[in-house]
Amino acid sequence: MTADNARSLQGRVALVTGSGRGMGRCHAELLAERGAAVIVHDIMPEGAEETGTLIRGKGGKAHVIVADVADTAAMAEAIRAGEKALGPVDVLVNNAGIGAERTGIEEVTPDWFQRMFDVHVKGAFFATQAVVPGMKARKRGKIVNVSSIWGQTGHEYGATYCAAKAALIGLTKAWAKEFAPWSITVNSLSPGAVITELTLRKGGMDYIREKSKAVPAGRFAEAVEMAYTVGFLCSGESDFMTGQVISVNGGQVIVGI
Repeated sequence: MTADNARSLQGRVALVTGSGRGMGRCHAELLAERGAAVIVHDIMPEGAEETGTLIRGKGGKAHVIVADVADTAAMAEAIRAGEKALGPVDVLVNNAGIGAERTGIEEVTPDWFQRMFDVHVKGAFFATQAVVPGMKARKRGKIVNVSSIWGQTGHEYGATYCAAKAALIGLTKAWAKEFAPWSITVNSLSPGAVITELTLRKGGMDYIREKSKAVPAGRFAEAVEMAYTVGFLCSGESDFMTGQVISVNGGQVIVGI
């Protein structure tokens, strides 16, 4: 198999949750560029439609679905509609998420705690449940769970976010073992600091320049740099890799034995 063939996603169908903007949009666009037909999902219809339009404008194939990833029934119905339009899902990127609370434990409400786990953990779990039977039937599949360096290192003012992202790493490792007999790989992308609409809203480029001082590489990542790793994990190049956490962080997290 040549490198180009191993990288190609021609003939595959990819579902990217939370792909109406930010990193999710980059993941969806890159997978489409590599040949996948993409089911674009988001809770916000405007963003999802824009991503779909961008993919189609470059000659790709996209179908938009809109649902709250934490609403299991609505999400399952939306996925069925996407598969009816494009075919069964071969590649799943569990990207949908919400921002960290950045507050002390005293201020965390039960509703916020529940929402954090509903979106990140419940959402990823049941989106995966919806597509895995088809992957098993075809004896192939690629699943990428988008975690965070905070799920690896913790953060003193983001406990529920850290716990939810760490749970995604636990799902990754458990599913890697469970699904391996069907040639389904499950890996996790663990991003560090990335320039997105969210980080820009926190304080613009001044905020990013200041926070970049704590990154050994001296800068935040571009969202497309996360997408390159997702593309690798969704391709034939990673067929013998499963249960791994790939942390793309410019040196923010350097773990020794």
